[in-house]
Amino acid sequence: MEFQSILSAATGGHGLAVNPWASVAYLVAGVLFILALRGLSSPATAQAGNRFGMAGMLIAVVTTLLTHAPATADGLLDTIGLVEILVAIGIGAVIGIVMARRIAMTAMPQLVAAFHSLVGLAAVAVAAAAYLNPQAFGIADAAGEIFTVSRIEMGLGIAIGAITFSGSVIAFLKLNGNMSGSPIMLPGRHIINLGTLAAIIGLVAYFTFDQSPWIFWTVTGLSFLIGFLLIIPIGGADMPVVVSMLNSYSGWAAAAMGFTLGNTAMIITGALVGSSGAILSYIMCRAMNRSFISVIAGGFGADAGPSDGGSKEQRPWKPGSAEDAAFLMSQADTVIIVPGYGMAVAQAQHALREMADQLKKEGVTVKYAIHPVAGRMPGHMNVLLAEANVPYDEVFELEDINGEFAQADVAFVIGANDVTNPSAKTDKTSPIYGMPVLDVEKAKTVLFVKRSMGGVGYAGVDNDVFYMDQTMMLLGDAKKMADDIVKALSGSGH
Repeated sequence: MEFQSILSAATGGHGLAVNPWASVAYLVAGVLFILALRGLSSPATAQAGNRFGMAGMLIAVVTTLLTHAPATADGLLDTIGLVEILVAIGIGAVIGIVMARRIAMTAMPQLVAAFHSLVGLAAVAVAAAAYLNPQAFGIADAAGEIFTVSRIEMGLGIAIGAITFSGSVIAFLKLNGNMSGSPIMLPGRHIINLGTLAAIIGLVAYFTFDQSPWIFWTVTGLSFLIGFLLIIPIGGADMPVVVSMLNSYSGWAAAAMGFTLGNTAMIITGALVGSSGAILSYIMCRAMNRSFISVIAGGFGADAGPSDGGSKEQRPWKPGSAEDAAFLMSQADTVIIVPGYGMAVAQAQHALREMADQLKKEGVTVKYAIHPVAGRMPGHMNVLLAEANVPYDEVFELEDINGEFAQADVAFVIGANDVTNPSAKTDKTSPIYGMPVLDVEKAKTVLFVKRSMGGVGYAGVDNDVFYMDQTMMLLGDAKKMADDIVKALSGSGH
C-alpha cells in the first residue's frame, strides 16, 4: 500500500484534519497538561506535575508525527524528510538534557527566559513557512490566496512570537548580567512604543485584506523591535512579572500557530500556558501593588534618590558577627527565615538549611517566609529551598505567615531588601509604596545578612530596618555567613 493511502487513513482522508483517534490522543495530552499545571502549583506535587507534562508532550509529538509524516509526490514515505525531523528532535533532546543537568538552580530565571525566546522564534518560523508555502499547510486556495481567518492567525502569531523572542532575549541578558538590570530610559519611549504598537495592529488588520510580502515582513520587523523596546526600560525589581508575562506571550503565540497548523495539541497547550501566565502576571503585579500597564511602562525605581551613593544619609547601625547570630537564634523559641535574591546569588540555600537543622536540634521552631516577588522569577525562592531539601511544611507564603512576625523571637533576613522594606507601608514618595511586604521589623530581633551597607535593592531605596534598635547587620557573603553561623552553632555546645 502506498504511504499516501496509509496517511489518508490516519488523517481521515482530508489533508491536515485528523481522525477521531488522533483527536482523542490530543485530548489525553491536553488533560495531562492540565494535570501538570495543577501539580506544579505545589512543591510537594511538582515532580508528578512534571511527569504528567512530559507524558502529555510525548503523546502530542508522537501523534503529530503519525498524522503529519512527510510524503513524496508519489505518495510514498519521505524517509529523508522523516530522518531530518527525527535528527532535529534528537539534537533538541540532547541539548535539553545537557542544559537541564548542568544549569545551576540560581540560573533558572535566565534559562526560562531563554526557553521563552525559543518558543517565540519557533512561532515566527512556522508563520514564515506557512506564509511562503500556504498551500502545503492547507490554508490557501488553488491560486495561493491565503484564507482570511488564516491571515488573522498568522499575523497575530508572528507578531506575538517576535515580541516574545526579542523581549525574552533582553530579559535573559538582564538576568544573566550581560546587560544592566537598571532601567534603560530612551527619550520619548512611550510615544515610540505606542506608535510602534499601533503600526503593528494596523498592519495586522490590513494584512487580512492584502497579503503583500511587505506587510508581512514589516509586521515581523516591527514586532522584533517593540520586544526590545518594551523590556529595555524595565528594571530588575519587575523581572518576576516580566518572566511570567513573556511566558504568557509564548503561550498565545503557540496557540495562534496551532490554529494555522490545525494542531489541537498546540492550541490546548498554548491556551493553557497563555492563560496561566496571564493569571500569574496579575498575581505578581498585585503582590507589588502595581498595574500591568505600569510594569510595561518600565522604570521601576529609576527615580529613587536614596540609591545615589554620594547623597545617601549616614545613619547609625549595629554590626554583628556569626557568633552573635548563633547565640541569639539558639536562645530563641521561633526563628523565621526570609530568603531573597542575595541568597540565590551566593548559593547559600544549602548552608541555610544546615543552619536551620542545627537550630531544630536545639528545639527551635524554624519557618521560612516567602514573598511572591522575591528573586528573579515567580517561585524562585521556593525552587532554591526545594533544591536544598527544605521541608515543604516549613515554607509559608506572605499572607500565611506575616501575622507571625510579631510573636517571633528572631527574623533572619538573608539577601531580601525590597520585600522587607517598611517604607512600602508609610512613605508615599517611595517607588515601592503600597507593595505588600514581610513585617520583619515586628520581630523581637532582626538579623539582616547583607553584603555591604552601601548597596540597595532593585527598587533603589534604603531600608529603615537596617537602622532599627532591634536589628543587627551581618555584613558579608551570604553563604560564608551562613556557614560561619553553622560552625558557631556546632562548636558552641548549644
